[in-house]
Amino acid sequence: MIQRLFSVLFALVLTAVGAMAQDDPTPQAAGGIVYIQVEARTSLASAQISVREYADRLDDVNGFSLGGGWYGVALGPYTRPQAQGRLTELLQARRIPVDSYIEAREAYGQQFWPVGVGNDGAAVIPVPVPVAPLPEPEVVDPVVIPPDPEPLSETAETALPVTPDPAPVVPEPEPEETVQEARRSEAALTRDERDALQIALKWAGFYDGGIDGAFGPGTRSSMSRWQEANNFDPTGVLTTRQRAELQRQYNAVLEGMDMEMVEDARVGIAMQLPLGAVELDRYESPFAIYKPKTDIDARVILVSQPGDESSLAGLYEIMQTLEIIPVEGERTRDRRGFNIIGENDRIVAHFEVGLQNGEIKGFGLIWPAGDEERRSRVLKIMQDSYRRIDGVLDPALVSDDGQAIDLVSGLKVRTAKASATGFFIEARGTVLTSASLVAGCERVTLNGVHDARVLATDEALGIAVLSPVERLAPRRVAQFRSGELRLQSEVAVAGFSFGGVLTAPTLTFGTLEDLRGLNGEDGIKRLALSALPGDAGGPVFDTGGTVLGMLLPKDQPGGRVLPEQVSFATKGERILDFLRNNGIQPVARSGLTPLAPEDLTAMAAEMTVLVSCW
Repeated sequence: MIQRLFSVLFALVLTAVGAMAQDDPTPQAAGGIVYIQVEARTSLASAQISVREYADRLDDVNGFSLGGGWYGVALGPYTRPQAQGRLTELLQARRIPVDSYIEAREAYGQQFWPVGVGNDGAAVIPVPVPVAPLPEPEVVDPVVIPPDPEPLSETAETALPVTPDPAPVVPEPEPEETVQEARRSEAALTRDERDALQIALKWAGFYDGGIDGAFGPGTRSSMSRWQEANNFDPTGVLTTRQRAELQRQYNAVLEGMDMEMVEDARVGIAMQLPLGAVELDRYESPFAIYKPKTDIDARVILVSQPGDESSLAGLYEIMQTLEIIPVEGERTRDRRGFNIIGENDRIVAHFEVGLQNGEIKGFGLIWPAGDEERRSRVLKIMQDSYRRIDGVLDPALVSDDGQAIDLVSGLKVRTAKASATGFFIEARGTVLTSASLVAGCERVTLNGVHDARVLATDEALGIAVLSPVERLAPRRVAQFRSGELRLQSEVAVAGFSFGGVLTAPTLTFGTLEDLRGLNGEDGIKRLALSALPGDAGGPVFDTGGTVLGMLLPKDQPGGRVLPEQVSFATKGERILDFLRNNGIQPVARSGLTPLAPEDLTAMAAEMTVLVSCW
């Protein structure tokens, strides 16, 4: 009998050791630490509320930063086998969302729940999963008869049995509607509610039909596929609870955006704005500027100013220079308004501006690139809610900061890598400029707005021909002088001497010193003229306004520094030959009657352009 009892005890020990080995809580035995991801929120405040709600009804609840403005609620830590079993158990009991999944620990950042705990890479002990106790062995003999209890003394208190607290009762989920009940509740939906369901199904990728509020075979099939993907019976008719879950999934991306209607009488605009992500910073005519409120680098710009078609065109060109509007992207414009979509690998900027009753109004949304789903949803709500109300922003409302040279109404202006001068040589907007200026540019612009491409260059002459991407209509084009000018004749150069700080070119006067270069070069002329680097590429005029040549950059090989009054220009006849060889027919004529300096300055301003390299 003793031998039999020893055998039973030995078997129990082996069983317990095996169970312990299977439930080893060390990371090495687990093969990696994981969590069950149950929810993601777009703000820390909403994530804290959510994590507390889960902690009230579930164990092992954690809150982590996921990066990019997202915060996650997760259960764990577990080994992967533990997590698989726990996930199945909770899904079957419908205690966590149907889209919950297992995620590795490395996917999580800083931990904000429980308070005082951090996911800093230290060793994590998985939460042990309870193991059912082994049954007590049945011992038949020997029979042990307990001794008689000793009598209690008269002063001893009789111990009452302790009754354990009852286990908390988890309420059963409300029974799901039958198909007939779901159809009855569905019949009570409004047209807008039916449209909203189709929109949500399309967003989820299950519906590709039109938004018509009609639940035909296509919509029913998409409902069935969504139900199957979310562990519901694929009946093709959504119950009240399922419709709520579909809308919850659709709107989850907007959590933390706090879309609220704003009526701003100062700018005369009413619309919904994402006040969870942005807040009003200041008014700088013609803008009301909303700055980021969270770690989401989002901005909203409201546009408002009195004006006409000319003011609208000017605003369009000014906005092209702002850093917050990338140069890449679609632009559309007509006499009643314009749309600008600028995008790069960092941000997406969307502006819509229109002219109505002498008021220019609109809005812009600037959003981080890579968050397209949330950006497009926020933008759609803004577009649908936008309306004009009485009022327009005072044009004089500009602070000292907003008047800085490198700012437009308080917004940073995009700066070029280099800028110099060019001038129109054809009525369709063809421009002649310095070859060294446009060499190695990713983008070339005229007057900071109009994109241009390089048609031809001659390195020996130092000239380049640019063609605007969109045809321009200059008010005046260059007329080249066909004959030589006498030495010591007065000349003038028009150029953007200060790199575009001034909006019009300046005129610098000098004299023609020689018809050759310092080393006898036949293709250039030497001038006694004090030019600045920004003047390079500008037209060299005689006193009658005809063009003798193009001013060359002052840089000399070998690092030689020339006297301030020494400058060089490419000869006009060499330029004419180059242009004609490239299919361009410039105007050439003999000298004209001398002009007054102010008339020459006005003429030069109409044909001279700022050329920028980006």
